[in-house]
Amino acid sequence: MPATAPDVFSLVPVLLALVISISLRNVIFGLFVGLFAGVLMIEGPALLGGMSLMVRDYLVPQVTDSYNAGVLVLLGFIGGFVALMERSGGGAAFAAKITHFITTKARLQVSAWLGGIVIFFSDLGTPLIIGPTFRPMADYLRVSRAKLAYIIDSTASPVAILVPFIGWGVYIMSLLEQQFTTLGIEQSDFQALIAALPFQFYAWLSLFAVPLLALTGVEFGPMARSERRAVREGLTPDEAAASTALNTIDENSAQQGAASKARASFIWLPLLVLFIVLLWTLVPLGFPFGRVSGADFRAGLSTAYLSAAAALIVLMAFTGAQRVMASVQMYLEGISRMMLVAVMLLLAWAMGDMTTALGGDVYVATLAAENAAPWALPVLIFLVSACISFATGSSWGTFAIMLPLALPATVAIDAPLYVCIGAVLSGGLFGDHCSPISETTILSSTGAGCDAFEHFQTQLPYALVNGVLCVMGYLAAGFTGAAWTLPVLLALQVGGLLMLGRAQARPLSAGEGVGQY
Repeated sequence: MPATAPDVFSLVPVLLALVISISLRNVIFGLFVGLFAGVLMIEGPALLGGMSLMVRDYLVPQVTDSYNAGVLVLLGFIGGFVALMERSGGGAAFAAKITHFITTKARLQVSAWLGGIVIFFSDLGTPLIIGPTFRPMADYLRVSRAKLAYIIDSTASPVAILVPFIGWGVYIMSLLEQQFTTLGIEQSDFQALIAALPFQFYAWLSLFAVPLLALTGVEFGPMARSERRAVREGLTPDEAAASTALNTIDENSAQQGAASKARASFIWLPLLVLFIVLLWTLVPLGFPFGRVSGADFRAGLSTAYLSAAAALIVLMAFTGAQRVMASVQMYLEGISRMMLVAVMLLLAWAMGDMTTALGGDVYVATLAAENAAPWALPVLIFLVSACISFATGSSWGTFAIMLPLALPATVAIDAPLYVCIGAVLSGGLFGDHCSPISETTILSSTGAGCDAFEHFQTQLPYALVNGVLCVMGYLAAGFTGAAWTLPVLLALQVGGLLMLGRAQARPLSAGEGVGQY
């Protein structure tokens, strides 16, 4: 099909991938079927021959490409390091140290929030580390487990998507680089991701809502009812019960320390090594102010992650927490865990090339140029991305589907590039947060020990408030392209949450004051 005269049929592979991803809740299978359908459209309806051509002409070239190969190697190093950090016990040891300073609801919530930020390297590991650590104290202070699940969910993906040098950032940059090459954009993928940070509105709003709610005591919607129920069910516990709750935390921490000899240094020391090595390798090349080539950036990151993993292995061996070979086995298992991510990336890259070959990107760009104003494109991108992510429960799958469509349209009508990139990322994250089938939704409820539907139901109003603010933000940023839109949205968030809290506030009855702010 000639790319010079594309029509709606050029989007058949993408639409097929989308329909299958939503209906089967499996993005990888959807991308595979969409890619195969595209091969048949180009090469003809020969099933076996089409499969062979798909592997030879569309998948293998993605692996042999030097940029893509570097990304896959880096993802392996990241996976190994994250597995070591998760299984070292350092996260729980770090959080357990914080619990000794927790005496109020506000401190509990802010401490859980800070713990989620510290464990930024693993969005899926955060719920299973922070949840069990803070759950006994939350029960004692009568913070609902739904509220704890909300805090965990708001410091998992929203933190991870803002850090450019972990798995999320590497994945996104790889998708951006492919589109930049196709569209002839002279821009570093790393610099583009950094420039788009102020426009990732949903991540910032979600992250800042937690301390705002904790420090003001504002609640609304089903969450307010969960909090009141938690207070009623824990009326004036006697000192024996309170001592039992606190002793349980201390005993569990002590037992864990005796079993694994985990230390808080298992978290901060490897991260310190990572940052030092990263700066040591990249600063001479001009980082962070000058442009650093993608190859040099990936090489620096790979060196940093390998050094950090080696430091953690040595530290655990020195303290007797883990034998060297046991740590190496953990590292290798972590690498294998990245296989699904690598497969998704390969299919996403191939799908991007397929869309270009069919002229789908040109068709979408032409459609946008004829029907969409530049200022309106970011909010349209945000809404479409949110719908896809909500239906699939996968923000990463949404990025793979939307970036190859959104960026050509952005360039075609000269819409603000970084705002549109932020809109894709925020939309994917927003839909993921609202979705009851999202991995982070399920893991956050599991870690907090609450019902998954209760977590979905109590978090949804908070997510929708932030989603409405995002719509306002992308309309404004579509006009101005200005980074000052973010602080304005944060100010609106403060005012909006306080107003909603007053509207649904209800005085506590006698005896409900335990653990108050």
